[in-house]
Amino acid sequence: MSGNGLISSIRRLIHADERLGAPLRQQMEDVLGDGGILKEVIQHGDGPPVPRNASVLIHYSGFLEYSDHPFETTTHLKYPQMMKLGRDVTLAGLELGLLTMKKGEFSRFLFQPQYAYGDMGCPPFIPTAATVLYEVHILDFLDSGQVDDFISMSPEEQNTVPLSTLLEVVNTVRSFGNRYFNMRRYDNAKDRYKQGMMLLGNRDAQSDAETERIDKALLLFYLNLSLTELRLDSPHKALKYGNKALEIDSNNTKALFRCGQAYLELHEYDSAQDCLITAQAKKPFDSDINNLLRKVATCYKESLDKQKDLYSKMFRHLRSK
Repeated sequence: MSGNGLISSIRRLIHADERLGAPLRQQMEDVLGDGGILKEVIQHGDGPPVPRNASVLIHYSGFLEYSDHPFETTTHLKYPQMMKLGRDVTLAGLELGLLTMKKGEFSRFLFQPQYAYGDMGCPPFIPTAATVLYEVHILDFLDSGQVDDFISMSPEEQNTVPLSTLLEVVNTVRSFGNRYFNMRRYDNAKDRYKQGMMLLGNRDAQSDAETERIDKALLLFYLNLSLTELRLDSPHKALKYGNKALEIDSNNTKALFRCGQAYLELHEYDSAQDCLITAQAKKPFDSDINNLLRKVATCYKESLDKQKDLYSKMFRHLRSK
């Protein structure tokens, strides 16, 4: 269910409870033991809870305790902002509440003033010493604390950590890039992919096995960057990263397909056809490859027809002199 739909369902549930006379606080768990943060899980999530210093993707709405209308909400946003704990989440109660949640969870929290907007409130929307209700749906989170710790190291220190740690870090970086890509924020995605590529490139491999693992990780970044550059209408750069991927794995059909796409955008139809025919030989029933091959053939024919027409007009012009 979407964030908007889930929010509406929760609001209906709250109203139903109130009509039945169920006191809000009696249904909620005391998170800290001091009554300052109360929580009720409406929809359970999966996996581990949100780690400290994570970056979270959430839909949320904030209400005065008995209000029907939020004073702030993200439910109108198709792509809510990724928020970094300790930096972007400034409400103490909300940050502490998020640390109790899991991916996919939908919960509501009741925050006493000391965990919300304090005795001063936040005029004109939040009165003094206000208790506030927050409804929170965790769409996803990434353990960016590990990335921050790694990036804060010097290159020499980074080379001393286990390769497995580096691979975990760059996998998280790539997940950030994928999140931005899915939000169509291609420049942000590109920055993340290039960051991961740089971290891998700075690694001094200690053995052939390490080199192989690094290349395997680099391959994913090259493929991501090639597709991102295509979305940014930069076929030359897309081709560069596609060819880098092929240097690692000359039989990679995604890399061949990306190069075929880039060559098509550059109107280099022979090269596009060569890449796609090679990819087709490995995946003969792949509809994307076959459809792009047909498109290349059509564009190639149209290009030849235009050239013939142009030459024909040139010759007619010369004969008329």
